[in-house]
Amino acid sequence: MPELPEVESARAVIARYALRRPIADVDDADTYVCRPHRPGEMRAALVGRRLTAVHRRGKSMWCETSGIGRSRAPGPVLGIHLGMSGKIVFGDGRGREIDGGDYWERGRKPGDHRFARFTLTFADGSFLMLVDPRRLGRIRLDPPVEALGPDALDIPPDQFRAALARGTAPVKARLLDQEALAGVGNLLADEALWQAGIRPSRPVDDLTPEEIDRLHQAVVAAVAAALREGGVHTLPVVPFRTKGATCPRCGTPMVSGTVGGRTTWWCPRDQT
Repeated sequence: MPELPEVESARAVIARYALRRPIADVDDADTYVCRPHRPGEMRAALVGRRLTAVHRRGKSMWCETSGIGRSRAPGPVLGIHLGMSGKIVFGDGRGREIDGGDYWERGRKPGDHRFARFTLTFADGSFLMLVDPRRLGRIRLDPPVEALGPDALDIPPDQFRAALARGTAPVKARLLDQEALAGVGNLLADEALWQAGIRPSRPVDDLTPEEIDRLHQAVVAAVAAALREGGVHTLPVVPFRTKGATCPRCGTPMVSGTVGGRTTWWCPRDQT
């Protein structure tokens, strides 16, 4: 499922190919993915504009748009959330896919657009598409990005300490709280907690300052490694999140449970 590294890969597709192209048409007919907008509302707002910049914080993306014609007034912000199965795909004027990010062909073949939920078609016939089999992504105008917490890739130590400084929530639940820390999903949280040697169910107010600093370093390192290696599936502990697997560090059988509403795996020996 898309977490920060996969969303960054999708952002890079937009940055490489889709900026500064005049928008000629918009398919916004999927009323669930495009909620709360009515069909045609986003088309009316975007046709004639260009995407001028694309940003990411955590697992959320948004694109700035231009004015229409000679207008210098910016257009609406186009918010994009991939959900659990969304992919951003760019294709040329002949309908051929050019790029789909670092997990482009995983689980689907290029050219399979049965699950297209939103499409921008540009004046030269090229297109930018959200393909989302599980229909859990979201496209909307002017999303509330100000509610997102600091980005997990470059959050400073003091902001990380502040995010974990209060409350009794399990530490994994706090890591998954996008208003506290934007970008950490289920697999990244398990990896960082394993790297830091911290049990996922520990209350945040039970952590020592040294443990919080160690966890901060583990989060930043895990995100950077996943970006470098091609996604969260490449992280060391992820293949061992399964029944019968043993900890790759000490050989103790891995255990699982539900923490923060998510299936969680940890080593009962290394993580205390």
